[in-house]
Amino acid sequence: MLSAAILAVAVASTAPGGEHPGDLAPNVVVILIDDMGWTDLACYGSDLHETPHIDQLAAEGMKFTDAYATCPVCSPTRASLMTGQYPARLNITDWIPGVHFPHALLLEPEFCQELPLEMTTLAEVMRGGGYRTLHVGKWHLGDEPYYPEHQGFDVNIAGHSKGAPGSYFHPYQQGNERGGLWDVKNMPPGGEEGDYLTDRLTDEAITLLKAEGNQPFFLYLSFYAVHTPIMGRPDLLEHYKAKDRTDLNHTNAAYAAMVHAVDENVGRLMDAIRSAVDDRPTMVLLTSDNGGLVPTTSNAPLRMGKGWMYEGGIREPFIAWYPGVVAAGAVSDEVITTNDILPTVCAATNVPLPENQVLDGVDLMPVLRDPKASLHERDVYWHYPHYHTPQKRPSGAVRSGRYKLIEWYETGDLELYDLIDDPGEQNNLVSTAPEAAAILQKNLHDWRTRVGARECQPNPDYDAKNPWRGQSAKWDDRSEPCDCPGRSSAPLPDASSK
Repeated sequence: MLSAAILAVAVASTAPGGEHPGDLAPNVVVILIDDMGWTDLACYGSDLHETPHIDQLAAEGMKFTDAYATCPVCSPTRASLMTGQYPARLNITDWIPGVHFPHALLLEPEFCQELPLEMTTLAEVMRGGGYRTLHVGKWHLGDEPYYPEHQGFDVNIAGHSKGAPGSYFHPYQQGNERGGLWDVKNMPPGGEEGDYLTDRLTDEAITLLKAEGNQPFFLYLSFYAVHTPIMGRPDLLEHYKAKDRTDLNHTNAAYAAMVHAVDENVGRLMDAIRSAVDDRPTMVLLTSDNGGLVPTTSNAPLRMGKGWMYEGGIREPFIAWYPGVVAAGAVSDEVITTNDILPTVCAATNVPLPENQVLDGVDLMPVLRDPKASLHERDVYWHYPHYHTPQKRPSGAVRSGRYKLIEWYETGDLELYDLIDDPGEQNNLVSTAPEAAAILQKNLHDWRTRVGARECQPNPDYDAKNPWRGQSAKWDDRSEPCDCPGRSSAPLPDASSK
């Protein structure tokens, strides 16, 4: 467990109350689940997974039906959550370090391998507003010195450069093909062989929340689950193996056990929040970083999954719980994205927005206060100029109201869907609505220009006979930081400092 030294975080002045003027400033908890698909929760339609605690969170708060990750893979979405910016604006457009296909048809642009220290993060603005800032779990936004403790967090537990554990069981390690060790860094001492990582992270989070002091906290609990390796806790695995999974949409017992463990631990965390000794209100936001990995899970009725620009790759569960502000049982079909978390948290707590930093997200508090309220009309965009696999190819997309356009960068082919009538994206309307497709394509191109999106280029080393040979981790051997907007030439902090 945590040492007293780690728990003794310096106390700053209490932030203004935001939605609770005159009261204690609200605590804020952001729970990010890794690779959880839109229908992986029972309250979003799973026919196998048991998620009573998250279902209760939705029943006591607001469930969004049309919430999106800003990228179909993890690191870019995580960067958006921290900054309120599109991945294309940040030039963090693939998971870090990504995969390089040197002989594919298109040459992918180099992208930033870390969240620059010059960017103002959600943790930094919250700490500036008097909050104790706590990071527990997955980071995956760069190697040292780009860890959470240099990005505004007072405490960093288990956050480092890797995007997955070696194992979900203590000591969370396994060797890899390069002779190295795949593990979870920045874990406090302790634990016993067989301890489950999802349980352990929640233990650490609860310990932090029970620390003495009346300072408001911002907790970013970023589970490694339900990302690979697919390893369910034995008791839960046996439970789902014993269930009749015939003819179900979700059939993977090990994956179901992982989802169940996340739900159990969200319940444990919420119990700790509800039993807090003071009367401080708390806002909880829960979502995922990209769509569920197919065929490990199914996102049906949505099409495809992680790595794809179809709905299965980017549409996510999103639940907001904020008693006294958000009405129980509320549902909203407003189109929202990961970008919106930062301005929403700032509005709820009355903490000033980052200065001199463009925000692509909007404040969701009007909708949280009144589910019948509407945000101002806006298009939302995606840019993924990368090969996730040979099948999952570079593409971009825009959603405008009920319509969504996908553009495939290799061929320029377009797909247009009416997501109200066709959420499964089966009926391409390009041939019947060419003018609408042209307008949305222009909007998409104009947006890429505005945010400075890096584009794919024709590959002079394209090998038509074997385009997938030579696959490797991207930028492994670089000696200089990648080109990131806003990066200065100032010396980096000592990686050993906290």
